Parts: sequence; structure tokens; C-alpha cells
Amino acid sequence: MTTVALGLVKEVAIAARAPRFLYLHWPFGHALGEPGNVAQQRTILHDMLSMAMIAQRPGVVIDLPYRWRRETYGSVGDWKTPSAAVTSALRSPA
Repeated sequence: MTTVALGLVKEVAIAARAPRFLYLHWPFGHALGEPGNVAQQRTILHDMLSMAMIAQRPGVVIDLPYRWRRETYGSVGDWKTPSAAVTSALRSPA
């Protein structure tokens, strides 16, 4: 079963050898986003599902580009299409 970890401490996930890992530099307790910000939370869930669908190998770590409380999030239009953030990160050299 493909798994994706979402975390706020990159070093811990790397040390624990998370299978596929999305990192956000956000406050503790808010891995999915701000309370009540549904568009933000759905974006992060979409990124996680995208990572599960398209990451070719275990051990991949992606720093998501979002900044806490400085982004505007649109609705996820198509859940079957991989997210731009994950697709872009997997294309760029590590």
C-alpha cells in the first residue's frame, strides 16, 4: 500500500525514513492548514493524493511551496489530475 506522510519537521521524517513525505513549514498542530480554511485543507489533501499517485519510488521528500497565511487557495477542480505543486517538485532536480 502506498503511503504518504505529511509533517512539519523535515529532519524527523527523514530520520524515520518516511516512505513519501510532504513537508510544510507551518506551525505545529496545523499540518492540514488553518482552522476553517477548507480550500487550503483540500489543497493539501490533493497534494497528498497526488504524491501517492505519481511518486515513482519510496524515499521522496517534497517541500511544498505554501507560506503560512500568505496564500490564496482555489478549489480543487479535478481530484484525478495531479496537483501542480507536486508535479513541479518531482520534475525539478533534488
